[in-house]
Amino acid sequence: MAAEDLEWERSKISNQDLNMMKKLGLMKKEDAIRFPSEESYPNPPMEYRVSFVDHLIRGLSAPIHDFLRGLLFVYGIQLHQLTPNSILHISIFITLCECFLGVPPNWALWKRIFLLRRNASRNATYNIGGVVICVRTDVDYFDVKFPDSVQGWRKKWLYIHEESANSVEHNIIPFDGNAKIQRRRSWDAEASEEEKKATEALMSRIHQLQNTRGKELSGVQITAYFLRIRVQPLQARKNPLWTYAGGNDANRLSSDLSAKDLEKLIRRISRLNKKDPVPSSCRVEPYSSTNPLPENHPTMASLPPLPEDGEVEEQAIVAEDNQGSSLHESEVAGSHKSAASHEKEVESEASESTQSLPPAVSPKNKRKRDDAEASGTSKPEEAVPSRPKAAYDPYLETLISSDDEEVVPNVDVAARTKKLAEANKRADALVQKLEQSEAARKKAELVASEAKAEADEAKAKVASVEELQKRLEDAESALNEHKTAQAAREEGILKRLKSQIRRTETQTNQGFDLENPVNDPLLDTLSYLELHGSEIREGVSNASAGLSTLFPYFFPKKEEPPTFLALAKSFNSSEDLGLKMRQENMKVAVESTVALVADSQQTVDWMKVGDTDQIEQSRWRSLIKAAKPNTKKILAYLGIKPSSTPSSSRPEV
Repeated sequence: MAAEDLEWERSKISNQDLNMMKKLGLMKKEDAIRFPSEESYPNPPMEYRVSFVDHLIRGLSAPIHDFLRGLLFVYGIQLHQLTPNSILHISIFITLCECFLGVPPNWALWKRIFLLRRNASRNATYNIGGVVICVRTDVDYFDVKFPDSVQGWRKKWLYIHEESANSVEHNIIPFDGNAKIQRRRSWDAEASEEEKKATEALMSRIHQLQNTRGKELSGVQITAYFLRIRVQPLQARKNPLWTYAGGNDANRLSSDLSAKDLEKLIRRISRLNKKDPVPSSCRVEPYSSTNPLPENHPTMASLPPLPEDGEVEEQAIVAEDNQGSSLHESEVAGSHKSAASHEKEVESEASESTQSLPPAVSPKNKRKRDDAEASGTSKPEEAVPSRPKAAYDPYLETLISSDDEEVVPNVDVAARTKKLAEANKRADALVQKLEQSEAARKKAELVASEAKAEADEAKAKVASVEELQKRLEDAESALNEHKTAQAAREEGILKRLKSQIRRTETQTNQGFDLENPVNDPLLDTLSYLELHGSEIREGVSNASAGLSTLFPYFFPKKEEPPTFLALAKSFNSSEDLGLKMRQENMKVAVESTVALVADSQQTVDWMKVGDTDQIEQSRWRSLIKAAKPNTKKILAYLGIKPSSTPSSSRPEV
């Protein structure tokens, strides 16, 4: 069995992956995707190609974009030989060109930024995901933040429907699992001086997008944008993304993802952790129907060369023994220069020069040169006449074999070679088993770690729920206590109000009936009290006015108190204020009478009058009767208006 065959096994696509593809609209057409049944090695139907779930969620859909077709042809690779993060590199580049540079994906610009490298460990080379797209070491490009590990992506393979193009040469090469990956000169293709001048403005715009303070654009923002607008960048489209028309755009595959699904997907294909925020928008507004391209904006169309009329660009294969031609699995994949990492996919920036490699040296000429050096002479061999060229093949003629010709030894070493081959085969099998065991161990550790994290999260949620329940119970208990206290307080207030009403009714001898009761004991009782209070206020006001009028007569030498309470207390004396007032009036009357008699020049012995004993009532009445005819005259003389009240029948001493 070929080494490439060992990489394939039965496809294992989870329900979670199926749900995600449905939400992304990738399964809207019935024939768009087909899933393997029981086969453990791909056998795609006619017009179908092999791809992966992780390719599709990173922007791939069939029929594929012409730019991706060109890359596959120029690099001489198949779709399944690209890693998921290499697919994402292409999606980000196309979105960058169409949405932020306003040009179609530009092949010259691509060559200035990217190159291709083999993805391999020190013990094995890969066919599935065997090549990775890397950023050149001398180029400042977006930090894409690829994940350190894409778990189990090789096990989730499926078939996508690739519609036939007008020209057979433009279709994707049919699946061939036995085709080996051969490194070509095109992997290191660089832009020409003319192409560099033509794309210098685009490179300057990229640097501006990266470094403008407050408006820095990142690879994660670009990724989130094409996932949010629901257009697959690597799908052939009628309209470029700079004409995107929102929810009604013809290129959209589905409705908007929920915020939760979008965040989950972005964290899955990037290296953002739970603490890093997922960008909700780009800091630079992308071109679209609402933000159209400026007038006279150059399109600068430039696609990778596709076969046309039998003519192709030179794609010579270079020898695999060149140093730095592959990326090892043990290398770190943390920088933005990497295209992905393990599960058999650690891809970091290659250490070799970014310059195009020189033409490969023919193995035969190399061997002759080595023999000459071993013989101690530096003289070059004579030129050998060139052989006539074979029939021209537009594709294979440009390839240079990477297999050195072997010199047949003079001794028979077949037995040793056979034993060595068997030993190498056993060693390869052991290495593969070791890698599989290591991968299984890592996967088990990851699953255990995830399970532990989920258990801890569940415990934290349970504790949080219990704490919330306890707080709710405490709040309900406090509320009940407050209600009880409030009811007791209202009952006490009602009792006091009723008591005051009864006392008021007793003292005022006045009750009331409410015209419009509200059937609330507390409010109705308060209304009764207000009616009594109104009556009491009116009575107090009248009493205050009457007492103020009487005060000068009863207390002629005192100043009237300022408050009603003090005024009322002055009339509530233990003395008989009426008797006292009559006595005072009698005294005034006597003094006035004495003064009047004196003024009349009548002789009266006042000592005898003062020593007179108490006169009998009959005698007092006869004297009063005799004095009545002159009373009015006397009062008029004294300036006193007579009162209608009859005089007392007894003298008051």
